[in-house]
Amino acid sequence: MALAFDRSLQAVYGVATPLSPRVARLLAPNPGPYTFRGTGVHLVGAGDSVAVIDPGPALPDHLEALKRAIGARRVSHILVTHTHRDHSPAAAALKAWSGAPTYGAGPHGPDGGAVEEGADRAFAPDVTLRDGDILTGEGFTLDCVFTPGHTANHMCFALRQERALFCGDHVMGWSTSVIAPPDGHMGDYLASLERLRARDDVIFYPAHGSPITDPQAWLDALLAHRRRRQAQVAAALAAGLTTADAIAARLYPDLDPTLRGAAAAQVQAHLEYLVAVRSAS
Repeated sequence: MALAFDRSLQAVYGVATPLSPRVARLLAPNPGPYTFRGTGVHLVGAGDSVAVIDPGPALPDHLEALKRAIGARRVSHILVTHTHRDHSPAAAALKAWSGAPTYGAGPHGPDGGAVEEGADRAFAPDVTLRDGDILTGEGFTLDCVFTPGHTANHMCFALRQERALFCGDHVMGWSTSVIAPPDGHMGDYLASLERLRARDDVIFYPAHGSPITDPQAWLDALLAHRRRRQAQVAAALAAGLTTADAIAARLYPDLDPTLRGAAAAQVQAHLEYLVAVRSAS
């Protein structure tokens, strides 16, 4: 059964949309085949200060809109889920304007770039986060949940007061996440999905697309989809196809040409995972 993607989000740029008593989202004007309607910048807080999660691309109009959305509130934290160019570049300008420190699981890895928006190699957090770290601010407590896979430094943030998870690009409702080696790793990604499946969050706020209101069911669907894809890759290998490009052409025959590189990278991630699994058995 195919995944039932939610692509209902309408593009409203320049103004922040309230999502809950503590959460608002500002959509960056960077739509595209990998970013959907654009990067959702989440503002978290319930008072005179706010945390900003994934400040987005360094676009002048977007930065001005972000400043307007923050208004007179103090920025207490600038949080980055991972270092792709649609997520972290605006952190530098936001830090210069607000004086707030930046937080993340570290800079981008030394290996090759990523398929999506590319790696942001300029970002290095002021505070390096580890799994289980706790961040507190006015009206919120955020637990750091390390979820490598989409990138090696992907970190989610769980809002205790609302049992909500800011899941970056690890889980999205409008599309599956691209896992592009060498920075992306399918085994890590699947393990991170399983880890989130064991949690009790009631809503996910991805960086692209609408909130996911039944996250456990969606995680089940994503895990089942990845297992089916893994079986399809193994069957293609058994049929004599030996390259990621050839297998991708078989598995994604009607794919938009702009997404062929991502499809081949995804297949490569599956191939590397198959080799690892077979070596371990």
